[in-house]
Amino acid sequence: MTRFLPVTIKFVDGSTTVVSSIAGAKKALGGRWKNKEAIAYGAAVRLVDDALSGICRPAVAFAAFKEAAKEQGLLKPANTSAALAMLDKLWSRDGG
Repeated sequence: MTRFLPVTIKFVDGSTTVVSSIAGAKKALGGRWKNKEAIAYGAAVRLVDDALSGICRPAVAFAAFKEAAKEQGLLKPANTSAALAMLDKLWSRDGG
């Protein structure tokens, strides 16, 4: 299954998971969400199922999953890569 840049989801019960595939998104959609009746959540469930069935592009389904998680405040911000952190340090030293 197609892999995507990993995203971290923090569920309502405080547990977290890292999702980087459609299969992972399907599993995460079964976790503790704030509102499983939300329109974006329902769309994500449908599109992820469709992607697993081969009738939806995985990129579309993963984007819907991320949007649903973001809408409910479950999407944790990505950590800055080590290379970007080094560039930020260099930039701030130069007064950039």
